[in-house]
Amino acid sequence: MSLIKVGVIGIGNMGRSHVQLLGKGKIKGAILTAICDSFQDQLESLVSDFQGDVQIFSDEDEFLNKSGIDAVLISTPHYDHPRLAIKAFAKGLHVLIEKPAGVHTKDVAEMNLAAKESGKVFGIMYNQRSNPIYQKLRELIQSGELGEIKRTNWIITDWYRSQSYYDSSEWRATWRGEGGGVLLNQAPHQLDLWQWTTGLMPKKVQAFCGYGKYHDIEVEDDLTAYVEYENGATGVFITSTGEAPGTNRFEIAGDRGKIVVENHKLTFYRLTQSERDFNATYTGGFGRPECWTIDIPIKGIYTEHQGIIQNWIDSITKGTPLLAPGEEGIKGLEISNAIYLSSWLNEPVELPIDADLYYEKLQEKINHSTFQKENVTKVVLDVAGTH
Repeated sequence: MSLIKVGVIGIGNMGRSHVQLLGKGKIKGAILTAICDSFQDQLESLVSDFQGDVQIFSDEDEFLNKSGIDAVLISTPHYDHPRLAIKAFAKGLHVLIEKPAGVHTKDVAEMNLAAKESGKVFGIMYNQRSNPIYQKLRELIQSGELGEIKRTNWIITDWYRSQSYYDSSEWRATWRGEGGGVLLNQAPHQLDLWQWTTGLMPKKVQAFCGYGKYHDIEVEDDLTAYVEYENGATGVFITSTGEAPGTNRFEIAGDRGKIVVENHKLTFYRLTQSERDFNATYTGGFGRPECWTIDIPIKGIYTEHQGIIQNWIDSITKGTPLLAPGEEGIKGLEISNAIYLSSWLNEPVELPIDADLYYEKLQEKINHSTFQKENVTKVVLDVAGTH
């Protein structure tokens, strides 16, 4: 079978990493044949030691029309993901986008429709889904081992960033440049895993965001969100770039115990009987269900970005199911949009959100952004996934 000819658009931090994997033959069944970046010079040196010829483009339309690629990996700024993906689908190309899927669900819904109509393979770079810990967590929950979920709680505050990080580029931490702060830049993976592992999407969100709480920026660098689920469970999501040393702890409580992911370990506090059954039948007053503490063995290798790209290529060539279908990118984005909207309106919001209202409120933020419109052309083409 012939190799899938892949092009990468957006050659910044993550784009360069993807180019290295493809160009050095790390992805079986694929070959890098083109790259595109409108704002970076001296790309010839990046591809000088790769096998075969790699075309270099500075214009996205020439890249899509003349490169002869079969598939494109999009690692451009957040706002451009849906726009470029839609153009690529129209050209009959398979697409893999960096996270997040976009900035607002209005555009992402259009992208998902274009993907469906094209019939092409569409993936998203949710590389955390290739982590065996989260795969095992999902397996335990989906199999019913934890029983009915009662509560989820994720504290992810080990994203510490200094002011110098935000000062390094004028597009950082602006509504017009990135479309948000910690929710759009650092935490999309956790928002995805939150719903992917549990199988639950919130039905209501009440959120409190701190905009420039710890840094001289206009977007959020600290937030706490409370959510309610259809089954009556509740959840809390806390994230920040202003805490040190910070925490990364994901806790899910269910009818049959509690699972905790922390410090690269998966611990299952497993009840020997259902808590609901114990509650209904126990007559001894202060007793509680017997609980076993189990350190769950984790098998497999965390393949990160390489695993997602390989899975995408295998889906194109072999029909392998996607680990991270691009259409699912809207789920985590819907949660982040709901968090922003609740904070802006200072009230709870129901999911699915009013996409038009969110877009309207976002435009108000953009119009007052310190990152002015005339500066947009100065943005380096890869802010997605820069963390």
